[in-house]
Amino acid sequence: MEFEFWMLLGIPLFFGLGWIAARVDVRQLVSESRTLPRGYFKGLNFLLNEQPDKAIDAFIEIVKLDPETADMHFALGNLFRRRGEVERAIRVHQNLLARPDLPLEQQQHAQYELGMDYLKAGLLDRAEETFNGLVDSQYGVQARRALLEIFQREKEWKRAIEAAAGLQESGAGARQKEIAQFYCELAQDALVHLQTDEAMAMLEKATQADRSNVRATILAGDVQLAKGDVEGALMTWRRVEQQSVPHVALVASRMMDGYRKVGRPREGVNLLRSYMAEASSIDLLEVVFKAVTELDGPGAAKEVVIEELRRTPTLLGLDKLLEARMMDAAPEFFDELSTVKNLVHGYTQKLARYQCSHCGFKARQFYWQCPGCSKWETYPPRRTEELNVMN
Repeated sequence: MEFEFWMLLGIPLFFGLGWIAARVDVRQLVSESRTLPRGYFKGLNFLLNEQPDKAIDAFIEIVKLDPETADMHFALGNLFRRRGEVERAIRVHQNLLARPDLPLEQQQHAQYELGMDYLKAGLLDRAEETFNGLVDSQYGVQARRALLEIFQREKEWKRAIEAAAGLQESGAGARQKEIAQFYCELAQDALVHLQTDEAMAMLEKATQADRSNVRATILAGDVQLAKGDVEGALMTWRRVEQQSVPHVALVASRMMDGYRKVGRPREGVNLLRSYMAEASSIDLLEVVFKAVTELDGPGAAKEVVIEELRRTPTLLGLDKLLEARMMDAAPEFFDELSTVKNLVHGYTQKLARYQCSHCGFKARQFYWQCPGCSKWETYPPRRTEELNVMN
């Protein structure tokens, strides 16, 4: 390739253009910095000196002079809320709303942020009032989601159903699972007050919302039992297997008690053992172990545990095996077995937990709604050790 001398002329030209562009950028930056209000730098100075109250006052003065700085207030308010300084966040957003000439879009934004402040602070009445004013605005979907959270916290299940239905109609995604759970909550409340007909009506609506809802089936059996229809309750509880075999462990104790009441405990044991062969569960083993011990003695119960340990080797199962060994142990071995049993049991207490698949929150008992993240149906019906062995 031949060298062209005219290319040398382009080098100083490009250099000069670059120098001019840099000068223009610098001048523009200096010009913009001069147009910033003095209060902006004053507020930054207060923030750097860890004087947030004075910084807020300085920034509020800026917004009175220039509404364009409202975005800075939104950022500041969100920062305070995330840090847990909710009172300061409320103050920032309230002062924004106090501006009569603030554009409508920013007014609605400030109202939404203020509602989130109230929600974070636990001021649910104020939060509800604030979000209700935004339902028909551009923040309608976010407001309905916040209202749904509020109604769940307050256990206002009928209003939660309305809010979830409103979200579905707005195209914000399906809420059938949550709606079914809300109906189950209403059914459970009715059952506590022995309103069996009302409870069954709520459960029918729960099933219509979500036919795969296991909780509705379990509660339907509870309602039949409350009416004195043990056979009907047993038939209903058996339908849990068709929905989810692992969830049978949650109703195993009820089923075994029901078969005892109708005088067919052997049938109940055989049924639960068939479930256990299909889906191992330490909770199911606990019920079967107790029933077999009552019917056939410790030796037969020990064989049940050994069989289960071969299928799913867990320390929780070993703990149950040691309990079976102690029932028919010779006196000279009893103390030794008791010591080992206590050591294993102490450790297995840490493993006998249910764990939320969404946030990881662990609990001794099973929850339909996680106490940690408030999500529904995120607890697998198996203990953590069983899940680890299966995985």
